[in-house]
Amino acid sequence: MQHKVTVVGAGNVGATTAQRIAEAELADVVMVDVAGELATGKALDMMEAAPIMGFNARIEGGSDYAPTAGSHICVITAGLARKPGMSRDDLVAKNTEIVRDVTRELVRYSPETILIVVTNPLDAMCEVARRVSGFPRERVIGMAGVLDAARMRWFIADELKVSVQDVDAFVLGGHGDTMVPLPRFSTVNGIPLPQLLSAERIEAINQRTRTGGAEIVNYYKQGSAYYAPSAAVVDMVAAILHDKKKILPCAVLLKGEYGFDDLFVGVPVKLGWRGMEEIVQLSLTTEEKGALGKSADAVRSLIQSLPAF
Repeated sequence: MQHKVTVVGAGNVGATTAQRIAEAELADVVMVDVAGELATGKALDMMEAAPIMGFNARIEGGSDYAPTAGSHICVITAGLARKPGMSRDDLVAKNTEIVRDVTRELVRYSPETILIVVTNPLDAMCEVARRVSGFPRERVIGMAGVLDAARMRWFIADELKVSVQDVDAFVLGGHGDTMVPLPRFSTVNGIPLPQLLSAERIEAINQRTRTGGAEIVNYYKQGSAYYAPSAAVVDMVAAILHDKKKILPCAVLLKGEYGFDDLFVGVPVKLGWRGMEEIVQLSLTTEEKGALGKSADAVRSLIQSLPAF
């Protein structure tokens, strides 16, 4: 393959991400985990599926970061997963330590890479990765809104009994219970959602979107969602490696956009070969601005609680 992508974490999210990237032949994949034999075994298992699935990308796994050298994109999924009753914020202390150490190793071997952060609490972990890497904001991006919007899109499609391909949706703000679904910017084959559903049904979809991750956790009992999160990562990886200039909702460091400074917040961005190439500023209503402000306040509070590192 022309490109190399590193995925740190061989758990459900990381392994499924690696598998999807390879099967789509987007890049060769290096999967790294502290449990090196687990990563090696999963990589071998995937490669033994290659003759059947017909992909030629290579996947290798282990605990050594040396094979990651020269990766165009590094995806960080390593960290503790949520359990029932836990919020994303409950993970902050331990996952700060993990993301700190992982980022140092990735930057050591791939100083020009683009970091895609998946580990929760996502917005805070983006800040950890940014501080440790010293990268410009264009190269530290959080996977949040793509997943949240996908959940909202499915809920809309299921409610209206229409093709998911006809549904577009946007979710802004932090990746948590304060996220801001935007039904005004959500459409079904170009038709604004408020023309198709009552305000009551729309709010029910909004609320289910906000708690979509917890809903999966409560069903799984052990671990958290990984099929949809891995698909969201692959959407971002493809947009970057293929230089699509695709507009996707992602967590990026704002520098005055939407009225926020030095804060990772989910907003629409254009993704291309250089990473985050442009922030798209939507014209929000007073109510939407207020909701986004509350979400940003929650992210700021979480970042202020980060342990020293």
